[in-house]
Amino acid sequence: MALTQTLMNGGNDTLKKGKVANHLLFRGMKVTSAFQPIVSLTHQRTVGYEALVRANSSGTPVAPPHLFEMARNLGGIDRLDRGVAQLHLNQFARSQPPVWLFLNLHPASISAGPEALPAELSAQMHHLGIHPQQVVLEVIEETLADATVLDNFIVKAKDMGFRIAIDDFGVGDSNFERVWRLSPHIVKFDRALLLNAEKNRRARQLFRSLVAMIRESGSLAVVEGVETAAQAEIALETDADMFQGFFFGRPNTLQDHHPKLDPELAHFVHGHRQASWLQSQTHGDFLRLLRFEILAACHKLARKEPMREICQDLVALQGVKRCFLLDAKGIQQGEIVSSEHRTGHSPFFNPLYQSSGACWAHRDYFRNAMDNPSQINISRPYVALPDAERTITLSVFTYTSQGNMVLCVDIHPDELFDGRFDLPHSL
Repeated sequence: MALTQTLMNGGNDTLKKGKVANHLLFRGMKVTSAFQPIVSLTHQRTVGYEALVRANSSGTPVAPPHLFEMARNLGGIDRLDRGVAQLHLNQFARSQPPVWLFLNLHPASISAGPEALPAELSAQMHHLGIHPQQVVLEVIEETLADATVLDNFIVKAKDMGFRIAIDDFGVGDSNFERVWRLSPHIVKFDRALLLNAEKNRRARQLFRSLVAMIRESGSLAVVEGVETAAQAEIALETDADMFQGFFFGRPNTLQDHHPKLDPELAHFVHGHRQASWLQSQTHGDFLRLLRFEILAACHKLARKEPMREICQDLVALQGVKRCFLLDAKGIQQGEIVSSEHRTGHSPFFNPLYQSSGACWAHRDYFRNAMDNPSQINISRPYVALPDAERTITLSVFTYTSQGNMVLCVDIHPDELFDGRFDLPHSL
């Protein structure tokens, strides 16, 4: 059944065509469309709009969840959802901006016709002159009890040319297994992640890592719910592909479509990039000093100087916690030289701290040093055993009087530049 017929002839006649083409009437409520910009700061313009529902009863706004709850109670939620989708498409077709239309689909609509719904949408869009590749279908993957229903829907939708987005990722039952299985074109990160990142530094780091993992997996990343300049700074730090929220644009009609960023927002982005550049210069100065001290320590090792004296300048640097030496088999030679030794403070009790003779051959920092002897290698973050803190290890293959060794330097990245510090793979 075509969407128009579904809209007109649904059970109990709970949904009726509005008197004008820019709204629907449902149980006496006027239902209209609003479109919120989704921007790419790389392109400096709007690249999409999310279609949103707006409803009011006698001039009083009605929250969309309440609207759909009423439809659920009447047994017509999928019919309302399809009617709203048609309304959004009609409005989009009027101006046809050269951007994506992000279209939310209620789980009830997908469950009612996982293979028929994409065909119905495609037929309606063909009539309106909209290509499926211009439409991004947003789904919330954990709301369907039967995973195969969503799988079938996505396969059919992709075959017809639609783009697929996972919405509200990062809350509820969201997990990476579903993302790998569904292989969406786009993943939209829920605002809750941004709010947590604003309050907690570790959450901020995790947020950045989640965005990076999604992008590395082959999906574009959208950060939603950006409302303030502080939140925008955090969002931009994630290096996401697109951004959405009141800070970048409020929902409006498509007649007000302006592809380029407004001057005030463009100025903010320019300021952020300038600050990032200056920050990178400061980070570069630190990394050059760190590299110099590590190479100086290697020269001292070749001259048979004591390990504690060799590492005293290194552990004096901000964020540097420990130095230790491994032989060519990954066996630790002697004890750790730490910043606590330099200050005279003994480390808290930890039976894992005394590690002379321990084998670290399984660690990537050891393998990287053996595989890349001409560079100072930098590991991925991990929790180190001596202090259970988030740690990055720099390692370098070097010569000593006892043979070839690997010098390792542990740093706590969270202590460097307020935790806003990205290290390269090597120095």
